[in-house]
Amino acid sequence: MRTVFTVSLGCPKNLVDTELMLGLLVEAGYAPCEEADQADLLLVNTCGFIQSAVEEGIEEILTLTEVKGQYPEKKLAVVGCMVQRYGADLAKEFPEVDLFIGTEGTQEIVSRLQELTQTKKSRLHLAPPTFLQDSTWPRKLSSPAHRAYMKVTEGCSNRCSYCLIPSLRGDLRSRLLDDLVIEARMLAENGVQELTLVAQDLTAYGLDLGPGAPRLVALLRALLAACDIPWFRLLYLYPTRVNAELLEFMAANPRIVPYLDIPLQHVSDSVLKGMNRPYGRRQIETLLAKIRSILPQAAIRTTFMVGFPGETEADVRQLAEFMQEQKLAHVGIFGYSNEEGCAAYTLAGQCSEEEKSERRQRLMELQSGISLAGNEAMVGKVEEVLVEGWSRETDLLLEGRTR
Repeated sequence: MRTVFTVSLGCPKNLVDTELMLGLLVEAGYAPCEEADQADLLLVNTCGFIQSAVEEGIEEILTLTEVKGQYPEKKLAVVGCMVQRYGADLAKEFPEVDLFIGTEGTQEIVSRLQELTQTKKSRLHLAPPTFLQDSTWPRKLSSPAHRAYMKVTEGCSNRCSYCLIPSLRGDLRSRLLDDLVIEARMLAENGVQELTLVAQDLTAYGLDLGPGAPRLVALLRALLAACDIPWFRLLYLYPTRVNAELLEFMAANPRIVPYLDIPLQHVSDSVLKGMNRPYGRRQIETLLAKIRSILPQAAIRTTFMVGFPGETEADVRQLAEFMQEQKLAHVGIFGYSNEEGCAAYTLAGQCSEEEKSERRQRLMELQSGISLAGNEAMVGKVEEVLVEGWSRETDLLLEGRTR
């Protein structure tokens, strides 16, 4: 039996793509293996969103080309966002790689591998992204057996000035509600206890399906009725579409865990305008007040970007002030990455890497204290958890995830 070693880089949406390819390969007679040197096929699903992700992908390719150098009979396939972005350059730089596929065509992984025996066939496959998976495609889950991701949409039709996702993944494409229900039932039958719905913008679900099409709350209602999975988690929510209907539905249905991942990106009105985010600080504060009123137990996670072109020290102080006031449960701070092809690439007022690093460090230290205080407030409380397994620190403790 042939074997395959997979590496999935980047976001949970990418992981679902990897699981789809793995399912197709298993159907074609491959068996997953955990060691690269024992595999007949080496498969890397890359991220190409920002430069640091590209560098990670390059390092992984280099590692696996070394393995292939020792075992030339192995096949090496590189797929995903980085190939969609840099495919022709990668094909020139890495002659050792047998197959490159962008974000359109991963569903053809088996036939593309079979074509490698035909010397006239191209080893680089790029096309505009249009594919949308459905429940008929096989998936080989790689997450722990008790939890899984389900991709609800593909692509994104927001046009944030710093983001390449629409060019790499295409415009928003929503799956049909009935098909998502079928997949959720299958995952429930396989023992999944926590199902995370993932999309670049989960709140945009159904916008592309026309007037009267079901939206996110209708989808959640159907999923709750269709299967007995105890916990559903939502990733990611766009700030302007987190409305009272969604919050009230979550409050009335505790199987939707009160965890809101809402990437705010900044709070300065001028920075947000440059990012092409259609809201300002006042709207953010109104949203957070609404969440705490309707869903007071909610844990709110967000990300902020520092060093966006034109960001001033006053903007950073405003962000720090906001963080101190709001005391959000989980905050990630990232430095702006100036990516060619984005609308922000040519903006004036680019910040230096030193400025980005210093601002990020300053805000991370602030959030560290906020998070510590929040954790200390949990001491003595009893929480329902989903047990993950033995602790990574000691076999005398179990680790679990709260709601």
